[in-house]
Amino acid sequence: MTLNELLDRPFQLPSIPKVVALLLVELDRPEADLRKITQLISTDPVLTTRLLQLANSSFFKLSGRIHSVSEALALLDLAHVKTMAQAAAVNASLKAVPGIHLQKFWDYSHDVARVSRSLAGLVRQNQQAAFTCGMIHAIGELAMHLALPDAMSLLDADVPPLDLRRAKAERRLLGYGYANVSAGFASRWQFPQTLIDALEHQYAPFDNHVYEPLAGVIHLATWRARGKEAKLTQRELAVTFPDDVGVALSLDIDMVLQQDPFDWAAHT
Repeated sequence: MTLNELLDRPFQLPSIPKVVALLLVELDRPEADLRKITQLISTDPVLTTRLLQLANSSFFKLSGRIHSVSEALALLDLAHVKTMAQAAAVNASLKAVPGIHLQKFWDYSHDVARVSRSLAGLVRQNQQAAFTCGMIHAIGELAMHLALPDAMSLLDADVPPLDLRRAKAERRLLGYGYANVSAGFASRWQFPQTLIDALEHQYAPFDNHVYEPLAGVIHLATWRARGKEAKLTQRELAVTFPDDVGVALSLDIDMVLQQDPFDWAAHT
């Protein structure tokens, strides 16, 4: 299956059941708490994607300009958000994507988002855009598992979905990977070009003819979160650290590990 064929397929990506339930409860209140709504949506990659897709649609005449959940909620009426949440409730599931442990995927995506936001602050990039990119950077992985269950099952046996080698393995097998799929959807949904470029080039930030610093931020945050998932030791972290990206952003390994710290002591 080519990349365009995959992107043309209709997908019903799952949201986190608890988050959707809490979001609907909050939206039903006479005086809904916008801050709480923002926090809830920002913890779910699919809800974040749905909201940005809606806000960047041509209907609101702001396509390509909405980078974050907070910006989208400032634009949208809560009735629109409720309709979106009700649609998401139909597909909220813990067992909807073959080969993907969804709770682990959601936790990982949130880790990448938080680290991306912290790193973006260090290099003076848009922190809201970085958080969004981190949250949705691997949404393509879900789509690939839904569209190509047999191929992904074989690949999963050798290189698990959150393995540091995953992007390279997918590109070797198919000629594209989760980054290309995530960027492809972002482009079709008229997301800001900065987000599209960061998603497209997160695997290899220097492949872009114009270097996008946000792609480097996502690359480092992904390395860190996948290192956590793999329970890498300090020595293994040092060996796998993407020095070229760190140099481009003036970030060394210690600076990356100090941002929004995980409990590395439990893994070393």
